[in-house]
Amino acid sequence: MMEPDIILDTTWRARCLQCCIRQLRLFFIALQFFTRIQIPRWVGFDERWLQHASRYFPAVGIVVALVTVLVYVIASLLWTQSIAVLLSTIAGIYLTGAFHEDGFADTCDGFGGGTSSERVLEIMKDSRIGAYGAIGIGLMLALKWMTLSSLPSPVVVVTLLVAHPVSRLAAVSLVWRMDYAKANGKAKPIGQEMSNQEFCIATATTLLPIVILCLTGLMPLLAILTGSLFAALVSLWLARMFQRRIGGYTGDCLGAVQQVAEVAFYLGVLATIAY
Repeated sequence: MMEPDIILDTTWRARCLQCCIRQLRLFFIALQFFTRIQIPRWVGFDERWLQHASRYFPAVGIVVALVTVLVYVIASLLWTQSIAVLLSTIAGIYLTGAFHEDGFADTCDGFGGGTSSERVLEIMKDSRIGAYGAIGIGLMLALKWMTLSSLPSPVVVVTLLVAHPVSRLAAVSLVWRMDYAKANGKAKPIGQEMSNQEFCIATATTLLPIVILCLTGLMPLLAILTGSLFAALVSLWLARMFQRRIGGYTGDCLGAVQQVAEVAFYLGVLATIAY
């Protein structure tokens, strides 16, 4: 007969293992939803898991950042920095299936051409891209390219590693604090209530690369703080606009916040490094 202490220890280990497997499953679900990356078959899929997978949105950002950094480093060995930045951006867009860029373009169309909340949502639902969307996404990508190309090459690497998770945390903050604006939508499963604990997990994931880079001295803390401040301010502005115009957010709004927060972070870092 097993001793009580042994039974408790076995039970505790089993629970820890189950918890780890569940968290790993949620991460893979988030990775599958936000990128083209294939996940292991054992993960399975349940739409209800998406509600809790948003906690790992910043973790997906770290994966995307690692890929874009790898492409940038390899490309910079062969071509100029501007070409390396462009190829890195293309790699990120391909990896995510232009998921966030599409949301940004739809948001530009909806809020640019809609005069009522109903009309805004109707335009955003339309798969066709309009003038506001085309101009907006063009200017957004150009601003990303110009900003990163203006940074010193080593700074580009660390900036990408921080900007991607930070911008995705900005998008997650809408899920945490706001209501979903539509009865149905592609982001409805992740647009449910997000607990404080889940948001803390997302925040901790975002802080991981920041802490590592600061401890190693690869990125000045002031640059990270400035970039994060810029990202937070534009995200807050967008959130207020979404709340005022449509009474909440949609999946396209999340994509828009991620894109704008990302480029805002780049601008914050450039402002700090330049002066």
